[in-house]
Amino acid sequence: MFGNLFEEDFSFISNNHREKGKKSKPRDSEPPAPRDFTNLSGIKNQGGTCYLNSLLQTLLFTPEFREALFSLGPEELGSLDNSSKPDAKVRIIPLQLQRLFAQLLLLDQQAASTTDLTESFGWNSHEEMRQHDVQELNRILFSALESSLVGTSGHDLINRLYHGIVVNQIVCKECKNISERQEDFLDLTVAVKGVAGLEEALWNMYVEEEYFENENLYRCGACDKLVEASKSAKLRKLPPFLTISLLRFNFDFKKCERYKETSCYTFPIQINLRPFCEQTEMDDSEYMYELFSVIIHKGGCYGGHYHVYIRDVDELGNWQLKDELIEDEALGDTENSKVVENPLVVLKGILSEEEAKQIPVDQLGQKLLEKKGVSWNKKYRKEYGALRKYLQNHPHIFQFSPDENKVGLKEKQKLPFKSAFQGQDLQSPSQKNDVQWNSEKNPTRLRDSSAGSHWFDLNDSKVQPIKEKDVQNQFQGKESAYMLFYRKSQLKRPPEARGNPRYQIPEHLLNEMNAANTELQKKRAECDSANNGIDLHLHLSSCYKFHNGALHPSLTWKESVVDLTIDRRKTLGDLRQSVFQMLESWEGDMILSIAKPLPAGLHLYQILDGDELTLDGIGLADGADVFVWNGKEVGGTKVMTGPDHAPVVVNVLRLAEYNEGGRGQHFTESQHVFSCSTKLGDLRKALAPLGGIILKNGSGPDKEAKNWEVFLEEDMKETVKSVGLTDGCSVLILDSHDQSFVNVSSGNLTAFTYDISWLQVKNYCRTEEEEKHVKITATIETVRKLIVQGYNTGSFPEKLKAEAYDVLHVFVLPEVPEDYTVKEAELKMGSLLGLCHGKAPTSTQFAMCMFPFFIGDNWHLRRIDWCYEAGEALSQENGLFSLPDDSPHELLLRVQMGIPGERDYYDSTDLVWDISKECTAWALRQRVASHYFLPIDKIEIAKYFAEKYEWLPISSWTQQISKRKRKKKQESLQSAPYHLKDGDIIGVKNLLLDDTKDFSTVRDDVGKEKQRQLALEKKKSQQAERLQDHVFSEEKLNIKHRKPEVALSINVGVFR
Repeated sequence: MFGNLFEEDFSFISNNHREKGKKSKPRDSEPPAPRDFTNLSGIKNQGGTCYLNSLLQTLLFTPEFREALFSLGPEELGSLDNSSKPDAKVRIIPLQLQRLFAQLLLLDQQAASTTDLTESFGWNSHEEMRQHDVQELNRILFSALESSLVGTSGHDLINRLYHGIVVNQIVCKECKNISERQEDFLDLTVAVKGVAGLEEALWNMYVEEEYFENENLYRCGACDKLVEASKSAKLRKLPPFLTISLLRFNFDFKKCERYKETSCYTFPIQINLRPFCEQTEMDDSEYMYELFSVIIHKGGCYGGHYHVYIRDVDELGNWQLKDELIEDEALGDTENSKVVENPLVVLKGILSEEEAKQIPVDQLGQKLLEKKGVSWNKKYRKEYGALRKYLQNHPHIFQFSPDENKVGLKEKQKLPFKSAFQGQDLQSPSQKNDVQWNSEKNPTRLRDSSAGSHWFDLNDSKVQPIKEKDVQNQFQGKESAYMLFYRKSQLKRPPEARGNPRYQIPEHLLNEMNAANTELQKKRAECDSANNGIDLHLHLSSCYKFHNGALHPSLTWKESVVDLTIDRRKTLGDLRQSVFQMLESWEGDMILSIAKPLPAGLHLYQILDGDELTLDGIGLADGADVFVWNGKEVGGTKVMTGPDHAPVVVNVLRLAEYNEGGRGQHFTESQHVFSCSTKLGDLRKALAPLGGIILKNGSGPDKEAKNWEVFLEEDMKETVKSVGLTDGCSVLILDSHDQSFVNVSSGNLTAFTYDISWLQVKNYCRTEEEEKHVKITATIETVRKLIVQGYNTGSFPEKLKAEAYDVLHVFVLPEVPEDYTVKEAELKMGSLLGLCHGKAPTSTQFAMCMFPFFIGDNWHLRRIDWCYEAGEALSQENGLFSLPDDSPHELLLRVQMGIPGERDYYDSTDLVWDISKECTAWALRQRVASHYFLPIDKIEIAKYFAEKYEWLPISSWTQQISKRKRKKKQESLQSAPYHLKDGDIIGVKNLLLDDTKDFSTVRDDVGKEKQRQLALEKKKSQQAERLQDHVFSEEKLNIKHRKPEVALSINVGVFR
């Protein structure tokens, strides 16, 4: 009818019920969740089957349909076990429907699956993902059931429950002849547009008459002429169950589009159909119908979601609103809710299980002890007070006898039956008098309410109770009623069916559900054990010894540890008992302590105490280490416990002997264990008995000098823990002769670096007989301070020591500001520094070594390079010296000679080319020719552009510039198009052996082809992006490309 008109729209659905594009794979490790407090089961959504779920729930809560289906046994329908046999006559659809209904009624799971049912329909995954119209499904499903039940006692099931007759009559005004035509119906379709409600629509259909008059006359068969007449329709036969489909979806011929009618459309909870019937002589009860199901559509005409409001006729579910449920819960301290169970729930559970209405208060306390294994006084008295007083404080739940010696639950507070979900055997209807379904002994209601007012909202997997007045909310809007289901008020349910979901279920289905519930309980127990079980590592004191501040296994680690798995909800007393059972030979007291493996060894923390507390309550986590001992000593040695005595492994470093030749390792390192409570004074006595200084590295294992801090004398009273020494921290011990490296006032290590051992200094202030070079120890101080410290400590001649501090300055070749540190100056081991007379240059000055050159009577200055060789003369412009040019004067090129007759090259060699004078093509050809000892006119050279796999020949090229500029600017290979730089590859062709001027190789051809492919892929990607942008732009314009409509169908075998 509508095909896939109603595609799912998920914008308004919670994540728990959103229709997915893919089926989520069930996790085999976890069983399905049990039913919630309503005791009703939902149905899983397969992706787009919310319309199917709503209709199936309606059929399930139609008891007469459900029981008629259950009355068909395997002898008529066959067995699902034989469905694969070719000759077997198995009516799969009714069998799967029976099985699904049994699961919804009896299987203890939050939601049932319809996969088996939809497979019996012949639906594939695409059909399950496509949503259809529920009104169309109602007709097709009934037709499929009728075809499946042909030849069985249930062949008339649909007609018996849903079939009605409408008679259309035309009455001639002249001869009074009546012409009539009967129409069968399974559901009535009524208009919504322009109608206020259901009763008005029925009135228009079955009370109002249409007249043929004036130009619109009727040809009477009896009169054989055109006459005036009246036309009307009446309900001739009323079905037990009346299904009404509302025409919410219409077509706007002006806009040429579908739309949903969201105007207000009322419908009554009870309706009298007498005015619309042909026969009106019977009693009113024959015409009274009661609403019991409303299928609701939420969304628009092109997408939406279905759910259903259902009245629980047999009161199978526990109807209790959320606010009432919260009111019944105890208002105990939420902080203790995880540790201590709610006593209100415990007491209500005990009293609900009692057959007697009231039991003595003392007996209630005894039953609590038997059930929980702990008395009221021990578990609850401290927080909730005495038991009798607690019961008296909840008069709305508990009811005392007149003498207040007995107590029971008020009738409305009795808990629901435990049903088959708790594991007892499911029994057949013939045994119903001996089971807990007797409502007198075990009421299924949590609260008293008027009969028949229990409404539930079944939204796929979710089931929640609602009030009857909530049905009125579905009169109008985008979320509104779409199908209405009424049942005759005369249809009464037998007393034994009330609250009994097993009523009339066949024996084989009861057994199957019983076995399934047993398996579910087993899986949940295994899952619960896995989720709540914790693995503990028990360390036995007999397998340990205490030395060097920690516990160490005397055997292997595997032999010293015993693994134990236990439920985290058990008490510490249970854990202790389990350990006793494992260690049968244990004698004396048993103390359990939390242990923690540390780098130094195993250390004990707090002792576990309070046998009545749960393991979860005391914070015992999965994988925890527990030490089993007597609480005093291990192997005859007293053991200190707690975080204050935790052992800390400290790396103790000392300066190595002076190593002049290279970097080397400048520390000797050893590890020592100290307790957190050890004072620094005791640590110093142990590590530096002859006196010394202790420095801490704030960055732990990283030993950069800038992180070293000196522990002052006032720190010696602090403990290892208080000063922040943790596992892996390093301390440096400096003996008395090393203390010159420490600036004690600032508390920092200032005379040692890890990267540089020594530097050399050239003394430009020397006399002839004095030493030219000296070596000093490198520090992290500034270059100037380094040199001053150097000559103050004896590294320089006595004469220099007498020089004033402000007439000396340091320069480094090349020049570096002397206020830089060694690291900032990028000095390497053995770097040369110079010491000169005079003040240091400022930031706007630079230092120079000046050597005058005399030509006759004149002299001038020249630059000195790093080899101290004279360079070009310095010119004076405007009284200022020009700064030296920082541009490079040499290029390092990689040249490779082509192999004659092949498209390949020999291995490349390095070529240093001096470009201080010129960087032209001719100069490069000349340098390459001399490198290979070839005539300059017998070679060809080219630069290789690796990113393009191309070679650009370098000829006697002249840049295209004006003549005026050419005078000022010579051609340069460092500019376009070559941009020559260090590391470039230059190919060389020897024209004496190879006259081919093609520099390319096979590797270049492959690279270019890859680049071409990448370019094509990039172009395709850009086109796809543009196409996607076009699609997005259409979506922004609300242009939606819809799938072609597909009709709904159910495949049924032939059983005639």
